[in-house]
Amino acid sequence: MLAEVVHWLQPQSGGTYVDCTLGPAGTAFNILEACAPDGRLIGIDQDPQAIELARERLQDFSSRVRLYCDNFSHVKGILGSAGLSQVNGMLFDLGVSSVQLADSRRGLSFLHEGPLNMRLNAAESPTAADLVNSLPESALANLIFTYGEERYSRRIAKAISQARVLSPLRTTTQLEAIIWGAVPAAYRHGRIHPATRTFQALRIAVNKELDILEGSLRDAIEMLAPGGRMCVISFHSLEDRIVKQVFRALSRLPSALVSILTKKPCIPSKDERQRNSRARSAKMRVVERMPLMAKGCPV
Repeated sequence: MLAEVVHWLQPQSGGTYVDCTLGPAGTAFNILEACAPDGRLIGIDQDPQAIELARERLQDFSSRVRLYCDNFSHVKGILGSAGLSQVNGMLFDLGVSSVQLADSRRGLSFLHEGPLNMRLNAAESPTAADLVNSLPESALANLIFTYGEERYSRRIAKAISQARVLSPLRTTTQLEAIIWGAVPAAYRHGRIHPATRTFQALRIAVNKELDILEGSLRDAIEMLAPGGRMCVISFHSLEDRIVKQVFRALSRLPSALVSILTKKPCIPSKDERQRNSRARSAKMRVVERMPLMAKGCPV
């Protein structure tokens, strides 16, 4: 949703914009082009490899870019360390990038043989292997159901529990095979692969993605200058629900901090959905920081 992000964010020369989920910097590149010649960008990503890719991609804008290898939950501290009290725009593009999914060493995809890692920051713990091998069966079922919205979570957790008694699960293909065998035959040929939701649930749990989201959004909105905008792209119904609830809560009068610009979430164009299957579930919501009166209350 590159064009949509630039449209809603409205980057201007002289402004400061924050990409809280930098990734390989494709969107950041276009934001910098749009806010030329004097706009600045702060890029945040907890993945050191993403930071290196971004630094290479943005080298022509180096004087207007500052990159931070950190989690976006620390956005207020990051901006403070950069000497910033306000910014003109924020972007959160949640989830994982195609580059990360394709890296078998991360274990994010069952399409590639790799370790059951799933950490976006290798310094963090535990790994997905730690969870599938140590969680009680009931806790594992609840995790898969809550974060993956997987209807066969109990069957999958039971199959994992039985398999790990014989040998600890170490690879993505081991886990995929167990899930395949645990679900009904008809479920194996549905719209998505039967392992998709379980892998998603484990990734979310490993990286605490939902735990940090609400607080991060609220902190980021506090850093927006009046008239500044925030775009949030989510790929998961639980993420979108949190974004929706935070935006609604902060837009309630009489003490509203933001105005919701997208009454319904924006979705990718038909052409983008055809070109990129991962875009099919994307939803973008946008808010604008309201002007403030002298006492700090919205006009």
